[in-house]
Amino acid sequence: MGYPETFEGFRIKDHDNWSHFEKQEYKPKPFEDRDIDIKIDACGVCGSDVHTITGGWGDSPLPLCVGHEVIGRAVKVGDKVTTVKVGDRVGVGAQIKACLECKNCKSDNENYCPDQIDTYGAPYPDGTISQGGYASHIRAHEYFTFPIPKNISTEDAAPMMCAGLTVYSPLVRAKTGPGKKVAILGIGGLGHFGVLWASALGAEVYAISHSPNKKEDALKLGAKEFICTNTDDWAKPWAFTFDFILNAADMTHQFKLSDYMSTLAVNGEFHNVGLPDEHLPQIMAQDFTPNGCKIGGSHIGSRPEMLAMLKLASDKNIKPYIETIDISEKGCKKAVERVKVNDVRYRFTLVNFDKAFPGRE
Repeated sequence: MGYPETFEGFRIKDHDNWSHFEKQEYKPKPFEDRDIDIKIDACGVCGSDVHTITGGWGDSPLPLCVGHEVIGRAVKVGDKVTTVKVGDRVGVGAQIKACLECKNCKSDNENYCPDQIDTYGAPYPDGTISQGGYASHIRAHEYFTFPIPKNISTEDAAPMMCAGLTVYSPLVRAKTGPGKKVAILGIGGLGHFGVLWASALGAEVYAISHSPNKKEDALKLGAKEFICTNTDDWAKPWAFTFDFILNAADMTHQFKLSDYMSTLAVNGEFHNVGLPDEHLPQIMAQDFTPNGCKIGGSHIGSRPEMLAMLKLASDKNIKPYIETIDISEKGCKKAVERVKVNDVRYRFTLVNFDKAFPGRE
């Protein structure tokens, strides 16, 4: 049938065969007054995509097209849309809708709306399951569609839509800036953004990793020092040091958390944005008492935070470390399989959508 009645995307249909993508047509949810249709030019490959298609975070509605780091051009806008016009280059992240009426939404916390809809794998009120950005098009509410500054390339902007925002939001909510000592734990897709943002915000930044080979990159990204955790007593010299630790690692279930918590200053926070498939390790209540520290987590960020993050990236010419792969059944397979084993420096962006979806409007 084709656009606008149907979109095309690369979808998986079996968690046991999670890297086998098939190009399929599907019907999007009905178009509404504040919706925008976007012809996709690039889509980042997020760890969330892998956790979802493998079933690591639980069963998903299948078949499913993942991808929530979308950049493209608006090709249709609803009658009540005021922030985007046809032809604008825009992005969509990991959330595609919220009620916009509850107290959370009214306080710029729409990312915690109880009625939020994820960009893929979530039901709309009419029963349609949202489908993501490994696709020809995406249909998004204007509040969750963001203008992309001209001096940020499409390939660089894509991973900012989820990975970038996921670490930017907790950093600014922790008042990261001059005078603060911030540690970024895990120098990968999320963590390398953490170092970039924390440094740009003016904090004194430390990179923590079990991989000594990440040192050179961490220092280039803006870290003052690199701390390697591959010795038993690594934490001792750093006791009572950090105001905020942003945990971007995906292996927290293997950590001795008390070591990390011991490096926090009084009332410091160990904040999780890396979300492994496994449970957190067991800890004792007493582990919080030597420095009055706390542990927390967060979910993406708000529209004002997204816009502020993009402005920061534009003003300071901040560029993530990315690799590009042409989107196709083989390209999607290659990307997710390499992300699964952390074989990427540090994010993939799928590109060349016109080749995969020829003749689309």
